[in-house]
Amino acid sequence: MSSDRLSRPIHSERQVRIICIGAGASGLLFAYKLQRSFSNYSLTLYEKNADIAGTWYENKYPGCACDVPSHNYTWSFEPKTDWSATYASSKEIYNYFDTFSQKYGLRRFCQVNHQVVKATWNAARNAYDVRVRDLASEEEFDDTCDILINAGGVLNSWKWPEIPGLQQYKGPLLHTANWDESINLEGKHVGLIGNGSSGIQVLPAIQPYVKKVTTFIREPTWVSPVPGLEQHVFTAEEKQTFANNPSHLNEYRKEIESGMNGQFSTFMRATQIQKDTKEYMTGQMKEKLQSPELSNLLIPDWSVGCRRITPGPGYLESLVADNVQVVYGNIDRITENGCVCDDGKEYAVDVLICATGFDTTFKPRFPLFGFNGENLQDKWKDEPQSYFGIAAAGFPNYLTFLGPNSPIGNGPVLSAVESQADYMLKLIDRFQTHNIATFSPQPEAVKDFIEYKDEFMKGTVWADACRSWYKPTPEGPVTALWPGSTLHYMEAMDEVRWDDWNVRYQGNRFNWMGNGYSQTEVDQTADWGYYIRNKDDGEHMSRGKKLRIMNKSGSKQPTAQSGFSVFPKI
Repeated sequence: MSSDRLSRPIHSERQVRIICIGAGASGLLFAYKLQRSFSNYSLTLYEKNADIAGTWYENKYPGCACDVPSHNYTWSFEPKTDWSATYASSKEIYNYFDTFSQKYGLRRFCQVNHQVVKATWNAARNAYDVRVRDLASEEEFDDTCDILINAGGVLNSWKWPEIPGLQQYKGPLLHTANWDESINLEGKHVGLIGNGSSGIQVLPAIQPYVKKVTTFIREPTWVSPVPGLEQHVFTAEEKQTFANNPSHLNEYRKEIESGMNGQFSTFMRATQIQKDTKEYMTGQMKEKLQSPELSNLLIPDWSVGCRRITPGPGYLESLVADNVQVVYGNIDRITENGCVCDDGKEYAVDVLICATGFDTTFKPRFPLFGFNGENLQDKWKDEPQSYFGIAAAGFPNYLTFLGPNSPIGNGPVLSAVESQADYMLKLIDRFQTHNIATFSPQPEAVKDFIEYKDEFMKGTVWADACRSWYKPTPEGPVTALWPGSTLHYMEAMDEVRWDDWNVRYQGNRFNWMGNGYSQTEVDQTADWGYYIRNKDDGEHMSRGKKLRIMNKSGSKQPTAQSGFSVFPKI
């Protein structure tokens, strides 16, 4: 490689082989951004499902939707004009990502029905040996890559509840993330375990047509949309306005995004917005429940935001419907007929739905061996510790989307995914144009980041003693969330801090300088005097000046910080 580089101009792009695990939203975005900016690469997205779009392909339970306003559950550069409602269904969201993949030709990178089952760092070749299973034939084969990207997602590995006797149940047993659409619920007595996001969406969707629902709830949770972001079905005229007036749509999206970004103070303890939001949501829940008994059981004592807030259109109203029975407490065991709870009663049901979530430990779903044969599954068994949510010390040339301590509950999430993709591509660009063998975060950098994160979290509502997938136990540590807002994360990720990374080279580290010629001189169509100009229109060198230009500082009137951010009218 060194002699080859010495015969080429500076910054010559070597061939880079990349494997990305997963063709959900993150994997598709990575493929789009890579093909938009890079050449001389190969990319394969191995997707275990029969189709793309990840969680939006997998989750097909009644009422499945996103809890982020639909016009902002898109890539920043790729709006959609015809969303049906403020909170769109999983099918609509799947169609958005499917259309995105077709528009930019991304399916050519995707190998569906293929699951990565093992990855091992090969120090002799500075590459990963990747074992892949073809789920259609059940045959396995080996692949290799210079850089391994994990876009497998967070809420991806669903799990049954750990309740004794679960498999003894004789009726249809369903999990929201593994839904069997052949099961007809109409006229049935349905048991529903869980009041997380999926349980909150399922109940109002099935309540109108089932005979009865017995919903098992073991703890309270906050359920209410943020003021101004209540559910709304868009009219044909509104959709037409969005389609015909891009500036109107863009302004609408910006106002929602600004409003979501303005909510971060909610997650800080003892702020006025936290106090106002708690008071507002308490009032909303009491008004919709119209039941002092249920209000006392279901409205939490802990702060708003300790668990992920769910808008929950129709959920609270469904709890007090005539055909809904609320059983509050723990399920001790499951029998052939239903659930035995800590009140000593057995509740028999015709169908049992488990809305009980996912394995959110952040461990890879497959053995991943890095330097010295260490398995990341073992390293992250008790507490996952990443660098800025994208990398792990000791695992070279390995990057992950939405890893530990990413901003998945801090504000707009897809904006953060875009920042992660851009950061990865900056690393890949340096890898491709320099004679780098490996890059990985320094253990000391990860240690310092975790110490900073843990100290920051003490001042947030996430540290309250609530049960949440943001942390392994109610007492913490907070392993899922970034120590700051989404905008804070985007600024932190704006450029690569190379002093936090271990970089190893093949041969002389300056061989990337090549044969003394620039890339400009080998391009006969380029302007070889491109830097000569009439005025200084170059990029500003200070971070502050660049940021003020980028965020259009001064373009808006300042607003006083109040209890709530202002969301737009349509």
